[in-house]
Amino acid sequence: MRFYIGNTDYKWYDFLRQINPEDINFWQPSGGNFKAIEQGAPFLLRLKSPYNKIAGVGFFYKHSLLPISIAWEAFGPRNGCQTYQELQHMIQKYRKDKVNTNPSIGCIILNNPVFFDEEDWIDTPHDWSPNIVKGKSYSTDDVIGQRIWRRVEALLEKVPAFYSSTVTGQLSLTLDPNVPAYGNPILTKVRIGQGAFRVGVIEAYNRRCSISGEKTLPVLEAAHIKPYSISGEHSVSNGVLLRSDIHKLFDMGYVTITPNYHVEVSARIKEEFENGREYYQHHGKPLVILPNSDVERPSGNNLIWHNANIYKG
Repeated sequence: MRFYIGNTDYKWYDFLRQINPEDINFWQPSGGNFKAIEQGAPFLLRLKSPYNKIAGVGFFYKHSLLPISIAWEAFGPRNGCQTYQELQHMIQKYRKDKVNTNPSIGCIILNNPVFFDEEDWIDTPHDWSPNIVKGKSYSTDDVIGQRIWRRVEALLEKVPAFYSSTVTGQLSLTLDPNVPAYGNPILTKVRIGQGAFRVGVIEAYNRRCSISGEKTLPVLEAAHIKPYSISGEHSVSNGVLLRSDIHKLFDMGYVTITPNYHVEVSARIKEEFENGREYYQHHGKPLVILPNSDVERPSGNNLIWHNANIYKG
């Protein structure tokens, strides 16, 4: 198994460990890409000098280039600060284009972060170069990587959320079906959070509304097919990317999607609001955008549930 050790600031780390979030945005001030590890793999948080310690771990979900405004909408304080203005300031001090107040940044999304107690912080491996700016990947096939992961795994075994329900009486976390588990019992308990869900849906639908084809990112929203509040999961297959007005109609039952991915628009829009021409043009038509991956496409069972329980047909 490959994992990654990424450099981070103590201030960012300390803010996040105090709020103990379900997912975090390990942002990079410039764009770039991140392909060092596979989805679901551990991403270790290394505090830079003067600490030089591994102080936590999250589980890599996805890398995405997002405007600061969208990153804030998706993660809020889980970006590592209290306000949007503070996030802008933190990013701008690293960038040369000071005029652009809403540039795209690299977002490395980590699920289920765990922040170690200070007495459990792990020494930086001896092969770590002081010239490393962003981070470095390791493998458990190597002596150094195996030694580090054993330390991390031992610390995770102390975290209640990573125990099975038979041990603690608590529910196990559910791994998103799109995330490989490597056969490791720790990694089978990783689940995606709300922010990761939104970004995952945005990317799966190629940043376009599945019904209208709209491309304007600020008005696109990740809709749950089966609401999270009633046991719907934060999985891409329980989501669909919709323009904000269509999302509202979908949640209220005026619009639905059939299991064969066609749009249905309720006659009650016209009956109740004496309008709806914009929406009836999509009635009976197939979705204009679907994820390429079968496992990311809308769950047939969840669509059947939405048709039966939400739609006002």
